This record gives sequence, C-alpha cells and structure tokens, in this order.
Amino acid sequence: MWNNKLKRVIRSLTSLSKILKRFAAQFQVGLLSLCLVSFVGIAQEEQSLSPVPENSNPSYPIDNAEGWLKKLSEAVQTLNYSISLVVLKPGVDSQPYLWRHGIDTRGVEMEQLNLLNGPGREIVRVGNKVSYFEPNVPPYSLRSQTINGPFPSELLYNPEQLFDGYEFVLVGRSRISGRSAQQLRVISKDKSRFGLNLWLDQETGLILKMNMVNLEGQLIEQIQVTGIHVSDSPDPFFAKIEQDMLPDILELPNSASNPPRWDITNLPMGMHIVKQDIHRLPMTGDVVDYILLSDGLVDVSIYLQPLPSLNAPQDIIGRHESNTILTRQVGEVSVTVVGKVPAATADAILKSIQVLRKR
Repeated sequence: MWNNKLKRVIRSLTSLSKILKRFAAQFQVGLLSLCLVSFVGIAQEEQSLSPVPENSNPSYPIDNAEGWLKKLSEAVQTLNYSISLVVLKPGVDSQPYLWRHGIDTRGVEMEQLNLLNGPGREIVRVGNKVSYFEPNVPPYSLRSQTINGPFPSELLYNPEQLFDGYEFVLVGRSRISGRSAQQLRVISKDKSRFGLNLWLDQETGLILKMNMVNLEGQLIEQIQVTGIHVSDSPDPFFAKIEQDMLPDILELPNSASNPPRWDITNLPMGMHIVKQDIHRLPMTGDVVDYILLSDGLVDVSIYLQPLPSLNAPQDIIGRHESNTILTRQVGEVSVTVVGKVPAATADAILKSIQVLRKR
C-alpha cells in the first residue's frame, strides 16, 4: 500500500518537474525576447537621433581628406541652406553673419551674406552677378561666381587649387554646434603660413568651425557656426529679390594690358601674384603701386610709394586684428606688406621685391 502511494508521489513530482522545466524554458525565451525587443527599440531610437553616417555615400571615404573636401565643395554649391556664424578676431567685437544659399527652379545659384551688427553690409549673388549694399557707398554689382565672405572662396569652391601650398590631414571626429563633425588640419608645406583647423558637418559636409592658428598652435582667428538649417527648397528670402532692381554690373578696366613694374622672387609655396595696379589710398589720397598675392587661402597686399623726403622712415612691424603689418624702406621706395602671415614670411617677401621698370 505504501509502495503504491510512494509511486504516485514520485509520478506527481516527475510531472511537476516537467511542468517547471517547460515553464522555465518558456520564461527564458520570453525574457530573451523581451531583452531583444528592448535592445532593438533602443538601437532604433539612437539611430533616429544620430546623423546620417558619412560612409552612406561611398564617393566620400571616411579615411580620405580629399574626399571630405570634395563633399564640402559640392554641398556649398548644391544644397539649400541657411547658416548663422560668428567671426572672432583679436581686439575686435564679434561679427555675426547670416549666410543663405539656394538653387532656383532654373538651376541658378542664389546667395546672400548679411553682416548683422552695426549699420550692416549685405552681399547678394544671383548667378554670376554679385551686388554689394554697404553704408555710405552707392550700391554696385560685380561679375563673379562667388561672394567674398569670411570663409576663403577657394576652400569652398576649388579646394584642389590649394594642394600646391598646403597639406590636408584627417584628424578625428568631435561635436560642433550640436552636430557630429569631422576635423581636418590644414598645414603649410613650407611652414611659411599659419595653419587651419576645419570641422565639417558629418552629414552634409558644410563647414561648422574654422580656427586659424600660428606656427605654435595658438589661436589667431575663429569662425564658429551657431546654427545651420538645410532644406529641400530655397529660403523664402530669395523669392523676394527683384532681380531687375539690382545694380548694374560695373565693368572694371583690364589692368593686364599694363606691363608689371615689380617682381617678387621669394614667394611662399603655392602663392602667386594675382594683381598689379596703381591705387589711390582713400585716407591720404596718395598714389601707390599695389600688388596682390594669394595662395587661395591667404591674401597678402603690398603697397609701394616713393619716399616723401630724404629722411628714411623707421621700420614698422605690428599686428592689426589677424594681420601682420610690415613697413620698410627698399632703395628709394617705402614698402608696406599686409596679410595673415607670420612676420618672418612678410619680411622675406618684402626683401625679394625687385623693380622691373620705373613709373
């Protein structure tokens, strides 16, 4: 009798054990499924909050600086965007700008750059017509495919033109203005110019930040984007432009017909003489010879004028905002070099100036 009871108990315990095992197995599967669902949900949420990865477009490799520059150039010319930015220079109040760009239904580029502080300065471009609206100056237009803004035009539109004088190095990623960014370092090949640090928006390729640093890595000038908006259609501002009301294009005289009077034998790598003419200085009315040098990132202006007297002026070297200013006597001529270059570079340029013909 007890044996029969014991057998029934054992059978009951065995059945209970099987039930518990099935329950445990089902519980583990359910718990695993719950964990997977939660993980997938978190992953999907994080993916929706993150910017589109740059390697989603295989034409821009993540380990290639040239690819990022190409992405920047195409973004600047083809996207509809509105960008707020601030330019910071030593000894000068911050300069806030609004920069807009759009493509109309005909495929024509439109652009606006507006200085927001003070009496303001506004530049509007429609195609190759660039109109300037400045205080105390009648409005005028020039023929150009770009506007003269805080960012160097060659960097935005033709970065390959900079490869003779600069190296571009991919550094790493960071976060600028709340957006994921790729950093690039721009280094002068012959160490004759200041360097740049660039941060490009990982999703669009547009510039988010640019620092100019001296040869010791100290900050000289900064451009910081504070807001960026990319849209499918141009900003409504462009629809309000009455193109027929824009100033007529000024046809500037061609100075290429006049043979150059000066030559410079020691130029930084990648820098060229892009202009020579005769200027009348607005402050003094003096007539001076003018030479403009450029490497695409940096412009250097040179002013030459006869000495006013036999008394040789003292050499002057200093800084104004981000510019080096160097004045020195060369023979019977006073020469002033102005540009965002180290003092040693300005001095080397000045010493290599040679006269080709007299005025």
